[in-house]
Amino acid sequence: MFPERFSNLPAYAFPRLRALLDHLEPGGPVMHMTIGEPKHVFPQWVTDVISEHAAGFNQYPANDGTPELLDAISAWIKRRYNVGIASAQIMALNGTREGLYNAAMALCPETKNGAQPIILTPNPFYQVYAVAAASVGAEARFVPATEASGHLPDFTALGADVLDRVAIAYVCSPANPQGAVADAAYWRDLITLAEKHDFKIFADECYSEIYRDTPPVGALQVATEMGADPERVLIFHSLSKRSNLPGLRSGFVAGGPESIRRIRQLRAYSGAPLPLPLQRAAEKVWADEAHVEENRRLYAEKFTLADEILGDVPGYMSPQAGFFLWLPVDNGETAAVKLWTETGVRVLPGAYLSRDAEGYNPGERFIRVALVAPKTEVQDGLKKLRACLYG
Repeated sequence: MFPERFSNLPAYAFPRLRALLDHLEPGGPVMHMTIGEPKHVFPQWVTDVISEHAAGFNQYPANDGTPELLDAISAWIKRRYNVGIASAQIMALNGTREGLYNAAMALCPETKNGAQPIILTPNPFYQVYAVAAASVGAEARFVPATEASGHLPDFTALGADVLDRVAIAYVCSPANPQGAVADAAYWRDLITLAEKHDFKIFADECYSEIYRDTPPVGALQVATEMGADPERVLIFHSLSKRSNLPGLRSGFVAGGPESIRRIRQLRAYSGAPLPLPLQRAAEKVWADEAHVEENRRLYAEKFTLADEILGDVPGYMSPQAGFFLWLPVDNGETAAVKLWTETGVRVLPGAYLSRDAEGYNPGERFIRVALVAPKTEVQDGLKKLRACLYG
């Protein structure tokens, strides 16, 4: 016997990509531009801190995060968003994917206004959102995030009959894959909608520190300025992109005291806390901005390269933030196969990041390209991509 609630899940993006490409010969030196795995150098002292505290591997780690780590995160939120939030309203995560999934497990009610709850997600989206909805028995409602809506989901366009069943709305800003940024007006409108229809906003802000000019405004920042219900918004952040430390698995969730209490309670039973030496390193990383500024500088150079190489391609959108390009093509899978077999450059079809909804898949005519490799490799890859797909 197996659960039916996961029976309609498509294969995850990267197994799908391997099935599409691995039986085909690459047309040149292999260049991976698929996964958002940062490759910039992280600070050397991170290794030193882990080594210094290596004896901590002999201890069970603090489940919610060490007091020092929670204080460091609280101080970062204050510096970054000018929001004072107590350490008791923060929980350290073993990567934000864990938090984005388990927060739905902890906070989504079994029914909403007497009906099956709805979890809203942008389309395209980070796939954990849909799996979280399936796990809690909610209906996942995929809302287009296309050029027409500024590449962010327009939840305000939904009818009251839908909104009254909504328990959670996921929003990614800066958006993966498009790089669009929700401004203060967007957050105000969404928070007002959530207050009216009584649902929670899960703000996935993992790419918040990779931007070109202006730091993206935060959901909790706007909610605090509005005086919204403290339980209305939860934010999710990570050191993976900010600090080039995806393997450290250090993230956090912050929000209202009751929401965090419930998430912590579930974590006590089912979670996997970050090992103590890694928490000690994370304490120092959240407190340092010099390496983050250098990281942004390196990405800014690659944004400029992309604009120079692809700027005149019809439909090209220069991203506001993040480190992906969301490039228009006739068909994402066809383009990925052509690029792989003719050049060896590997990209991800956009349809693997979205779902069929309202009669179409909004990612079908796109590819996602990650700008995480060193500058010279990115330049070479983009030139090959340009020549192969756009002439």
